[in-house]
Amino acid sequence: MPAQLTGPMAASIPIHVSNDQSNNNFRRQHKHSRSSYSESSPLANSRNNSLTFRPPKRLMSTPDKTIAVTNASGRQAASFIRVATAVGYRVRAQLRNLQGVVATEVSTNPNVTVIVGELYTIHKPTEENKDVTQNGPISGVGVNHELISNLFRGAQLAFINTTFYGDEVQIGMALVDAAKKAGVQHYIYSSMPDHAAYNKNWPSLPLWAAKHEVEEYIRELDLPATFVYTGIYNNNFTSLAYPLFCMELQDDGSFIWQAPFHQDAKLPWLDAEHDVGPAILQLFKDGSDKWKGHRIALAYEYLSPKEACRLFSRGVGRPVHYVRGPIEIKVRIPTGYREQLEALEKLFKLDEPDPKKQPPYFGDMKLEVSCPTEALELWEGPRGLEEYAREMFPLEEEANGLTWMLDEDEIDQRSNAYEKLQATTTSVEQLRLHDQDDDDDEDEDDDGLVMRGLKRDEEQWLA
Repeated sequence: MPAQLTGPMAASIPIHVSNDQSNNNFRRQHKHSRSSYSESSPLANSRNNSLTFRPPKRLMSTPDKTIAVTNASGRQAASFIRVATAVGYRVRAQLRNLQGVVATEVSTNPNVTVIVGELYTIHKPTEENKDVTQNGPISGVGVNHELISNLFRGAQLAFINTTFYGDEVQIGMALVDAAKKAGVQHYIYSSMPDHAAYNKNWPSLPLWAAKHEVEEYIRELDLPATFVYTGIYNNNFTSLAYPLFCMELQDDGSFIWQAPFHQDAKLPWLDAEHDVGPAILQLFKDGSDKWKGHRIALAYEYLSPKEACRLFSRGVGRPVHYVRGPIEIKVRIPTGYREQLEALEKLFKLDEPDPKKQPPYFGDMKLEVSCPTEALELWEGPRGLEEYAREMFPLEEEANGLTWMLDEDEIDQRSNAYEKLQATTTSVEQLRLHDQDDDDDEDEDDDGLVMRGLKRDEEQWLA
């Protein structure tokens, strides 16, 4: 049985986008105003263009397979779970906790069995191991072998994406050992390169190097495995002050993205939420015989930062400028991610004038040149950066409490609604406290009532 959550879900407030030109002459666009493909796209006339092709329905048998998935509230895993369960696969999903909208979605899916808990254990809590995102072995922190063994019980397939919570290498190896013991028939691992393995002059990025080490261990065990290398998430962009992918909103309504990448060097891009799921599902359908041992660049666009900003600008209807500069850290971030960003600045040198000398994002040039051809063989319906900026970026920004996409009248309406909501919340809380004072023995069935303002719960955006 899937895990169940109690308590009401707050209704979302839809975003209203008008066709009017604002004072700054920024374009406003309706969702779904055209096909998923631009007119110039080679996919515009493909079988997967929903505006031009309607395939006949056919009967399909329900897959009799169970898939083990880790970090199920991350973008990669959640995307895959949505697609796999929709066509009948069963999923055993590890969740760190049941907090957040994605965790709620996963845990209430009838085709998902949820295993709640961390992949690591802390058997000797100290001040030094309080932050479990530190790179490498951490004293007093181990591997949750019991949970991992339970995760693979009855599973024939596995889609595994490890993160920096705990010792990622030891956890990754433990997952592989458990999968092999359980007889998993196809193990898909979300890997990344250790750049130092390709060029001794390139520094390793600690979070990626850990994945590379796990990949090498999988190959040693000769497990029937495939390795996917994901491009930069379109979904990383936010106008909040998060490092590396902050689209900083300017006073004139434009955005600035600052990062150390050379402005003319190509980078791989991926809408993780939209496109990881269908691609991974196709790998499982094709089977390990076809893809065993393969590295696959999962990226659907290959764009320089300047090109990415141009597409983003067309999508969001505002000027978007790229500035090559250092990574600015303005908020508290996990130690492991901070170490990753520090190494990334060394790898992508700010003083390198030649874009051809920038190290490949995936380390291996063979993977770079395969973008996006190999990914399109798996899934022909990707959501590009322009479409993401037009359709999803404003919605995610609004969910984070931002209002730059709204008209002044809409902002006033939201403000008034929020004030009323706060007043109602206060009244409900006061009433409940008063009732408790009057009768301590009163039935507390209504204690599940929770009234909240606009807020997006924490989600694992880095996974």
